[in-house]
Amino acid sequence: MPESSDGVGLLEVAAAALQVVDLHLWGSPVTRAEWLGAVLGLWMVVCNARVHPMAWCLAIASSLLYGLVFLDSHLYGQAALQAVFVVMAGWGLWHWLRPSPEGVPALHPRPAPPWVRRQAVLATLLLWGLLGSLMARSTDNPAPYADALPTAGSLVATWLLARQYQDNWVAWLLVNLSAVLLFAQQRLWPTVGLYAVFAIMSAWGWWMWARRSR
Repeated sequence: MPESSDGVGLLEVAAAALQVVDLHLWGSPVTRAEWLGAVLGLWMVVCNARVHPMAWCLAIASSLLYGLVFLDSHLYGQAALQAVFVVMAGWGLWHWLRPSPEGVPALHPRPAPPWVRRQAVLATLLLWGLLGSLMARSTDNPAPYADALPTAGSLVATWLLARQYQDNWVAWLLVNLSAVLLFAQQRLWPTVGLYAVFAIMSAWGWWMWARRSR
């Protein structure tokens, strides 16, 4: 890998640049990675609500930025989630762009059938317990179960989104509300504000998809 003149790899230089504190908000430092991730995250939700595939590209960029933020805050569940998001975003992009038998992308939001809703709830509960227990036993995470809840819910919500089930917006609303409480405990105020906005936008996204699926 190419290296800079002081022997530090380009990736390390880029990571250091993203961890520079650009401003302070309510007494807490705000890094470049945090505010850039917030901006890209908002743009991503708008694209999701409009069923635009660019949302998945924005999800990848935002997830990489927030991975740095959460690692620095010792929120390992959220940090690991960002890595999973990158992989799932690639899968979601492929799924949204995959042509239908007619040769055009099959973008058709629809309500989830009852069995899918039941499985989504069960999967969230199981992942919450598993991830919370794992982080409580093996990490210095300050809030393992509070961290595990939005982590588990986000994985399920992303699957629902990739499958274009309208119910993904309800899942995201619950995830975002739980994330607001988690990040407030860590004094990540721009992220708290971002997820509060996400919660509001989840309701808007549900309305947009409900109108589209009629």
